[in-house]
Amino acid sequence: MVFRFSNLACESYNEKLFVFHSCRLKAISRDKVTMNMNGTVMYSGKNIKFHVRIFKRENGFKPWLFNVKFDGCRFMQKRNVPIIKILFNSFKEYSNLNHTCPFVGPLIIQGFYLKPELLVLPIPTGEYMISFRWFYDDKLQSDLNVSFVYVEDIKVGETK
Repeated sequence: MVFRFSNLACESYNEKLFVFHSCRLKAISRDKVTMNMNGTVMYSGKNIKFHVRIFKRENGFKPWLFNVKFDGCRFMQKRNVPIIKILFNSFKEYSNLNHTCPFVGPLIIQGFYLKPELLVLPIPTGEYMISFRWFYDDKLQSDLNVSFVYVEDIKVGETK
């Protein structure tokens, strides 16, 4: 089975509010790639919303299965959006994102890598991208796009 990051793109549209200091993937081995992202929220955020979409590569990235908009502050209090809860639980041990709003200061994801046990939902073999769009006071502030490859090694009846 192959389950690893393939690309990471971070962009801030308002560096007075949010700054990315680093945004990169690091290959540890052939099958292990870690995500490292370091940014700073410059001003206290209370009205933080997210738009998360999952795309599958089929002659370019096409929308696939999930398209969710949610209140980030409410989510941090109640964890009430199931697919986002799955995504959050996959990286929370590698992040300092562990408190509710208002949020200000460093936002770090360090050494996060994909493990097969993170797959709680079955997905077909392919290349995927998760798009995180961050809105503060209903204005788009930044984008974080994470691409990964998943190849399931299925053995179909062996002949002798």
